[in-house]
Amino acid sequence: MPPLYPLRFTPIFRRYLWGGRRLQSVLGKPLGAGDDYAESWEVVDHGADQSMVAFGKLAGASLGELRRTRGRELIGEETVARFPLLFKFLDARRKLSVQVHPNDAQAAKLHPPDFGKTEAWVVLAAEAGACVYAGLAAGTTQSAFAAALQAGRGEQFLHRVEVQVGDCLFIPAGACHAIGEGLLIAEIQQASDTTYRLFDWNRLGPDGQPRQLHIEQGLDAIDFSRGPIAPQTPALTPRPHVANLITCDKFTLDRWTFTGAAPLGGDARFHLLAVLSGEVIVENDPAPQPLRTGDSLLLPASSPVTKLTATQPAVLLDIYR
Repeated sequence: MPPLYPLRFTPIFRRYLWGGRRLQSVLGKPLGAGDDYAESWEVVDHGADQSMVAFGKLAGASLGELRRTRGRELIGEETVARFPLLFKFLDARRKLSVQVHPNDAQAAKLHPPDFGKTEAWVVLAAEAGACVYAGLAAGTTQSAFAAALQAGRGEQFLHRVEVQVGDCLFIPAGACHAIGEGLLIAEIQQASDTTYRLFDWNRLGPDGQPRQLHIEQGLDAIDFSRGPIAPQTPALTPRPHVANLITCDKFTLDRWTFTGAAPLGGDARFHLLAVLSGEVIVENDPAPQPLRTGDSLLLPASSPVTKLTATQPAVLLDIYR
């Protein structure tokens, strides 16, 4: 078998009523007609949702196939149920519904079982006054929130945070949340697609009917001991071009701001890269062009130390575990 190399995948697009066109206008994605392109799934191995290798000798192979046949080389672990993380871009032309995701123990009891969903957001573009809803107001009780949801007033207990480009928010499983309108977001999450919709701003879906809510399941999943969530404070690292945004038991998220060459890999763990600005050449990448704004790449765990070269000032996310 050919050795694994830096892998780029063909994005999978999701269209929802809250989407727009910025996946193309800002991130350069090849969209079709329409103004409701909401998500670009960049790296995913979740049931029928499979990232497909775009370049090199493994072009056409799915991420799930590589995980099943070459798990230790790819992930650093021999046998796992799926690639553990899912990375996507979201264009919120309108605000998303208020949601919560179960933790690992809760999701394991579902049929079929799933992972929990801890996630993080990095703001790529924000209109003036754009906000997210992250956590509940301090002291919110289950009974009070349930009554507000039933009355169609779910927003009264949400913690609203105005955000700007570069902000990062950590949303653990069990935290109530929503992305507001006018935002372009990079999201890293556990490889789960279990979502409980609690409140949809009393709006109607494309069919003219209210969208389905999952209030009972959602209330059971909420961690009411967790209060408001604030943006993360970047932490310094021994590498001057790298700031740590999040370290948790599901993933680590670093942000690189650099020009010139810097090493990555050779540490027996995968690295998921996403370029937020600039251009980056990745050693041994078979693609015909550098990584540019909106491009992503998976560096397998078996990779040797690999040189990344920013041919102009660049910002990228490095996600690993």
